Amino acid sequence: MTAANGRGAAGAGALDGDSPKDGGADRPAAGDTVAAVVRQWQAVHPGLDTGPMEVIGRINRCAALLQQAEDAPLRHAGLTRPEFDLLGALRRTGLEPTPGELARETFSSGAAVTKRLKQLTERGLVERRGDTRDRRVAHVRLTDAGRALVDGILPAQLSYETAVLSGLDGTRQRELAALLGDLLVQLEGRLRAPRV
Repeated sequence: MTAANGRGAAGAGALDGDSPKDGGADRPAAGDTVAAVVRQWQAVHPGLDTGPMEVIGRINRCAALLQQAEDAPLRHAGLTRPEFDLLGALRRTGLEPTPGELARETFSSGAAVTKRLKQLTERGLVERRGDTRDRRVAHVRLTDAGRALVDGILPAQLSYETAVLSGLDGTRQRELAALLGDLLVQLEGRLRAPRV
């Protein structure tokens, strides 16, 4: 596997301090699944620089595990993460965007947003309002029920995410957030995010 997926793309070994290139200097010991994949790649290609795998592979693996675990408060409310992202975008901006604007805001495809909005509308959480100047354009807004749901879930969701990150102290969380922020800025500047 390569670092492109979270299940073993990045390999093993280099993270355990046994990199053939540098003897493991300045590398943290690690026993995660990505470290195992890196070791396997280094056994096959001893001169391979697995540094990118060690980063991307771990990001992908973390994302996969978080996705598998799901977000408990959202699940209890009968929402998926993408649905909550739509509701959250409407709540935090206070605007009435078009579906296309929501797609851009949530890095989703237009088709996916249309499907999610249909489901949320059927649940009475959002409603569409026609544009007064152009009947072809619709704007989306939260209903009172949608607003109450977001405001009720958000504290529980943040508490859940705090528990997920509890193995890292506040300093390390801030450092990780800053590093991921730097990476995200670079990626957003160079790549078009895949739409889901």
